[in-house]
Amino acid sequence: MRIGIPAETRLGETRVAATPETVKKLVAAKHQVIVQSGAGVTSSVIDEAYQAAGAQPGTAADAFGCDMVLKVRAPSAEERALIKSGTVVVGMLNPFDADNIAAMAAHGLTAFALEAAPRITRAQSMDVLSSQANIAGYKAVLLATNAYGRFMPMLMTAAGTVKAARVLIMGVGVAGLQAIATAKRLGAVIEASDVRPPVKEQVESLGAKFLDVPFVTDEEREIAQGAGGYARSMPADWMRRQAELVHARAKQADIIITTALIPGRKAPILISEDTVKAMKPGSVIVDMAAEQGGNCALSESGKTVTKYGVHIIGDSNLAMLVAADASALYSRNVLDFLKLIIDTDANLAINRADEIVAATLLCAGGEIITNS
Repeated sequence: MRIGIPAETRLGETRVAATPETVKKLVAAKHQVIVQSGAGVTSSVIDEAYQAAGAQPGTAADAFGCDMVLKVRAPSAEERALIKSGTVVVGMLNPFDADNIAAMAAHGLTAFALEAAPRITRAQSMDVLSSQANIAGYKAVLLATNAYGRFMPMLMTAAGTVKAARVLIMGVGVAGLQAIATAKRLGAVIEASDVRPPVKEQVESLGAKFLDVPFVTDEEREIAQGAGGYARSMPADWMRRQAELVHARAKQADIIITTALIPGRKAPILISEDTVKAMKPGSVIVDMAAEQGGNCALSESGKTVTKYGVHIIGDSNLAMLVAADASALYSRNVLDFLKLIIDTDANLAINRADEIVAATLLCAGGEIITNS
């Protein structure tokens, strides 16, 4: 099979869907791999490294003209024009973007959105959300540290003692846990909040204090368990109580990192304008959900702004800032997924009875696939 690796064209996207490591394995599996010249430059991979792994260099038209195209982001209208009907496209294609799915279906593409893979044990090795969120949580702490005008650890010096920074992590999924671990290594004092009770043990095992908002109804307890590994929207009264607790802790925090997202929905507001007003001058908020509306009421997607003396960082796709490792992990996720849709003779073999394949398939044969 001819597999194409084009350069990503989305503004700011630095990752690439295959590395020399994964290209070598694809070539060993009897595939012909065509990599667009310059596709890996922003991920610190030069064309010669791909060629040494067995790939053939080509243009964008060459890469998009293959039987299968591996992408990081969904193809744009300009990119779709280079793809022939019947091509298989694999990437983070955003299963909630109905317009793009319809466009891919109308173009006759067979499209797989890797971020739609179910959170089951068998799918862990192809979990692109986790691999990229892990990187993002790490980078969020480094961005916050850079914007924060003080030390992170406690220091005892001849000129006096410097207090450790106080960090509040909101949302303790993969990104939140990595943020806790990274901030802890830098010497900060950490508190963390999440709607799901089971994460308390994980938070405390990393050396952070868990902010517990008690449940007063059975409905709250049930919703807090989440679904499919993700948090669910909590009732308004619980959100009010959480906001009161967050407001009190935010006044003491030097850095707040928010990671709370609900798939397919606008990000919940966790930090109000009044809370920002109450924070200490020079404090930092890193809103990792800014692209989905933001967890902070004052966040601006893709921008860093200062409001009421608080620096608010609205960079959502932080994995792009660690492009080399992000690409390495993502490309391994892709490679493991391909094993489900390609047989040992290097032929396409889409088994729609497989729950991972079924969950990720967006469109095929001109039709949009509805996974209910």
